Amino acid sequence: MLSEYLLIGEVLRPQGIKGQVKVRPDTDDPSRFENLDQAYIKKGDQYIAVSLNDISVREDGVYLRLNGAQSRDDAEKQRGCLLYVDRAHARELAENETFICDLIGCKAVDLQGNTLGKVTDVLQPGGNDVYVIKTPKGEMLLPALRHVVPEIDVEKGILVVDEKRLPEVAVCSWEA
Repeated sequence: MLSEYLLIGEVLRPQGIKGQVKVRPDTDDPSRFENLDQAYIKKGDQYIAVSLNDISVREDGVYLRLNGAQSRDDAEKQRGCLLYVDRAHARELAENETFICDLIGCKAVDLQGNTLGKVTDVLQPGGNDVYVIKTPKGEMLLPALRHVVPEIDVEKGILVVDEKRLPEVAVCSWEA
Protein backbone atom coordinates (compact mmCIF):
# COMPACT_ATOMS: atom_id res chain seq x y z
CA MET A 1 0.00 0.00 0.00
CA LEU A 2 1.34 3.38 -1.00
CA SER A 3 1.80 5.95 1.73
CA GLU A 4 -0.48 8.97 1.51
CA TYR A 5 2.39 11.24 2.61
CA LEU A 6 5.85 11.73 1.10
CA LEU A 7 8.91 12.92 3.02
CA ILE A 8 10.25 16.18 1.58
CA GLY A 9 12.69 17.43 4.21
CA GLU A 10 14.06 17.56 7.72
CA VAL A 11 14.41 20.63 9.94
CA LEU A 12 18.10 20.83 10.80
CA ARG A 13 18.39 23.90 13.01
CA PRO A 14 17.16 27.43 13.71
CA GLN A 15 18.37 30.12 11.32
CA GLY A 16 18.70 33.56 12.86
CA ILE A 17 16.55 34.99 15.63
CA LYS A 18 13.20 35.54 13.89
CA GLY A 19 11.86 31.96 13.83
CA GLN A 20 13.29 30.66 10.56
CA VAL A 21 14.74 27.16 10.26
CA LYS A 22 17.12 25.49 7.86
CA VAL A 23 15.64 22.44 6.13
CA ARG A 24 17.57 19.67 4.39
CA PRO A 25 15.42 18.93 1.35
CA ASP A 26 14.75 15.24 0.64
CA THR A 27 13.73 15.90 -2.93
CA ASP A 28 15.59 16.17 -6.20
CA ASP A 29 13.90 19.55 -6.76
CA PRO A 30 14.28 21.84 -3.70
CA SER A 31 12.57 24.67 -5.59
CA ARG A 32 9.31 22.75 -5.07
CA PHE A 33 9.23 24.30 -1.57
CA GLU A 34 8.63 27.72 -3.13
CA ASN A 35 5.12 26.69 -4.18
CA LEU A 36 4.08 25.08 -0.90
CA ASP A 37 1.85 26.84 1.61
CA GLN A 38 1.74 23.90 3.97
CA ALA A 39 3.40 20.63 4.84
CA TYR A 40 2.74 17.96 7.46
CA ILE A 41 4.57 16.81 10.56
CA LYS A 42 4.00 13.27 11.82
CA LYS A 43 2.97 12.98 15.46
CA GLY A 44 2.35 9.40 16.45
CA ASP A 45 0.17 7.93 13.70
CA GLN A 46 -1.24 11.29 12.62
CA TYR A 47 -0.02 13.91 10.17
CA ILE A 48 -0.57 17.46 11.40
CA ALA A 49 -0.73 20.32 8.87
CA VAL A 50 1.75 23.17 9.42
CA SER A 51 2.06 26.40 7.47
CA LEU A 52 5.20 27.34 5.52
CA ASN A 53 6.17 31.01 5.15
CA ASP A 54 9.15 33.17 4.16
CA ILE A 55 10.59 30.39 2.00
CA SER A 56 14.04 30.83 0.51
CA VAL A 57 15.76 28.11 -1.52
CA ARG A 58 19.54 28.37 -1.48
CA GLU A 59 22.41 26.17 -2.57
CA ASP A 60 22.99 24.85 0.96
CA GLY A 61 19.35 24.18 1.88
CA VAL A 62 15.87 25.58 2.23
CA TYR A 63 15.11 28.28 4.76
CA LEU A 64 11.57 28.91 5.96
CA ARG A 65 9.33 29.85 8.84
CA LEU A 66 7.32 26.88 10.08
CA ASN A 67 3.85 27.32 11.58
CA GLY A 68 4.31 31.03 12.30
CA ALA A 69 7.38 30.66 14.51
CA GLN A 70 8.45 34.12 15.75
CA SER A 71 11.64 33.49 17.72
CA ARG A 72 14.76 31.38 17.81
CA ASP A 73 13.23 29.47 20.74
CA ASP A 74 10.14 28.65 18.62
CA ALA A 75 12.43 27.49 15.82
CA GLU A 76 14.59 25.40 18.18
CA LYS A 77 11.52 23.35 19.16
CA GLN A 78 11.16 22.34 15.49
CA ARG A 79 14.68 20.91 15.19
CA GLY A 80 14.57 17.34 13.86
CA CYS A 81 10.99 17.56 12.58
CA LEU A 82 10.37 15.66 9.38
CA LEU A 83 8.27 17.49 6.79
CA TYR A 84 5.87 15.63 4.53
CA VAL A 85 3.57 16.54 1.66
CA ASP A 86 0.40 14.68 0.79
CA ARG A 87 0.22 12.96 -2.60
CA ALA A 88 -2.28 15.53 -3.87
CA HIS A 89 0.46 18.18 -3.56
CA ALA A 90 3.42 16.04 -4.62
CA ARG A 91 5.19 16.97 -7.80
CA GLU A 92 3.91 15.18 -10.86
CA LEU A 93 6.07 12.29 -11.94
CA ALA A 94 7.31 11.92 -15.48
CA GLU A 95 6.93 8.64 -17.33
CA ASN A 96 9.06 5.88 -15.76
CA GLU A 97 9.61 7.88 -12.56
CA THR A 98 8.73 6.54 -9.12
CA PHE A 99 8.97 7.98 -5.63
CA ILE A 100 11.73 6.21 -3.72
CA CYS A 101 9.48 5.56 -0.72
CA ASP A 102 7.17 3.58 -3.02
CA LEU A 103 10.01 1.23 -3.97
CA ILE A 104 10.94 0.32 -0.40
CA GLY A 105 9.26 -2.98 0.46
CA CYS A 106 8.62 -3.99 -3.16
CA LYS A 107 9.22 -7.65 -3.96
CA ALA A 108 11.99 -8.20 -6.53
CA VAL A 109 11.14 -11.04 -8.92
CA ASP A 110 12.84 -12.47 -11.99
CA LEU A 111 11.23 -12.59 -15.45
CA GLN A 112 9.48 -15.88 -14.56
CA GLY A 113 8.00 -14.43 -11.36
CA ASN A 114 10.35 -16.20 -8.94
CA THR A 115 11.05 -14.13 -5.83
CA LEU A 116 14.61 -12.80 -5.54
CA GLY A 117 14.09 -10.72 -2.42
CA LYS A 118 12.75 -7.43 -1.13
CA VAL A 119 13.86 -3.84 -1.80
CA THR A 120 15.12 -2.41 1.50
CA ASP A 121 16.74 0.82 0.31
CA VAL A 122 17.54 2.92 -2.73
CA LEU A 123 21.00 4.48 -2.88
CA GLN A 124 21.73 7.58 -4.95
CA PRO A 125 25.48 7.59 -5.52
CA GLY A 126 25.43 9.64 -8.71
CA GLY A 127 24.94 8.34 -12.24
CA ASN A 128 21.93 6.17 -11.47
CA ASP A 129 20.09 4.88 -8.45
CA VAL A 130 21.02 1.53 -6.91
CA TYR A 131 18.42 -0.81 -5.43
CA VAL A 132 19.38 -2.63 -2.24
CA ILE A 133 17.66 -6.01 -2.26
CA LYS A 134 17.61 -8.33 0.73
CA THR A 135 17.74 -11.91 -0.55
CA PRO A 136 17.84 -15.24 1.34
CA LYS A 137 21.60 -15.38 0.58
CA GLY A 138 22.36 -11.80 1.68
CA GLU A 139 22.29 -8.33 0.22
CA MET A 140 22.34 -7.58 -3.49
CA LEU A 141 23.01 -4.15 -5.02
CA LEU A 142 21.38 -3.65 -8.39
CA PRO A 143 21.66 -0.59 -10.65
CA ALA A 144 18.35 1.00 -11.59
CA LEU A 145 18.79 0.54 -15.33
CA ARG A 146 15.92 -0.19 -17.73
CA HIS A 147 17.67 -3.24 -19.26
CA VAL A 148 18.23 -4.69 -15.76
CA VAL A 149 14.88 -3.74 -14.23
CA PRO A 150 12.47 -3.69 -17.18
CA GLU A 151 9.30 -3.28 -15.10
CA ILE A 152 8.27 -1.64 -11.85
CA ASP A 153 4.71 -1.80 -10.57
CA VAL A 154 4.52 0.02 -7.24
CA GLU A 155 0.76 -0.52 -7.07
CA LYS A 156 1.36 -4.29 -6.94
CA GLY A 157 4.64 -3.87 -5.03
CA ILE A 158 6.74 -5.65 -7.68
CA LEU A 159 10.07 -4.89 -9.28
CA VAL A 160 10.87 -7.21 -12.21
CA VAL A 161 14.55 -8.05 -12.72
CA ASP A 162 16.11 -9.57 -15.82
CA GLU A 163 18.08 -12.33 -14.09
CA LYS A 164 20.30 -12.83 -17.17
CA ARG A 165 21.84 -9.40 -16.46
CA LEU A 166 22.70 -10.10 -12.82
CA PRO A 167 26.18 -11.59 -13.39
CA GLU A 168 27.31 -8.45 -15.23
CA VAL A 169 25.78 -5.77 -12.99
CA ALA A 170 24.80 -7.04 -9.52
CA VAL A 171 27.04 -6.70 -6.49
CA CYS A 172 26.28 -9.40 -3.91
CA SER A 173 27.36 -9.86 -0.30
CA TRP A 174 27.83 -13.61 -0.81
CA GLU A 175 30.28 -15.68 -2.82
CA ALA A 176 29.01 -17.42 -5.94
